[in-house]
Amino acid sequence: MKLTINFVITLILIALFSACENSYTPKPRGYFRIDLPKKSYQKLDSIFPYSFEYPVYSNITNDPYAPNKKDWINLNFPDYNAVLHISYKKVDNNLADYLNDAHMLVSKHIDKAEAIYDSLIMHPEKNVFGLVYKIEGLGTATPYQFYVTDSTNHYLRGALYFNAHPNNDSLAPVIEFLEKDINHLISTMEWKNN
Repeated sequence: MKLTINFVITLILIALFSACENSYTPKPRGYFRIDLPKKSYQKLDSIFPYSFEYPVYSNITNDPYAPNKKDWINLNFPDYNAVLHISYKKVDNNLADYLNDAHMLVSKHIDKAEAIYDSLIMHPEKNVFGLVYKIEGLGTATPYQFYVTDSTNHYLRGALYFNAHPNNDSLAPVIEFLEKDINHLISTMEWKNN
């Protein structure tokens, strides 16, 4: 009987120790699946000195932080908790100041950015010129900024923000999706009241 008990205990111990041969590896953190809608645009044609096409799954509101600036708007993407802040200024021999401000606002992200890419905007047929800044890095507050101007009368700047703690790894699919919308907005930009 004693031999049988010792044999059973030995088998149990062998089974326990042999079952733990593989080391445990935790799974990487996962993120929720984000459903992205089909691209569709509508034209902003109002009293603003500019017009463009913007996504139908967004809405436009006045900028609550600049109530005295009637041409400043927010393009809200409620499904993604994102806002494209759009500010407009009339050029009056001060374009160099506006361009310097745009560069300074992008430069504030150098500490957190892994890379900052810029690309030219040139639509001479519409008199629209400018720069797009793509800011990459986990903790950058704004992953995409741009400005456009006609160099003589109009200046418009946009910056994309998420109303969440910046984690651009998890936001990457949405950032890429909204970049295409912003690029469409820029390509359809037209000035009014020249």
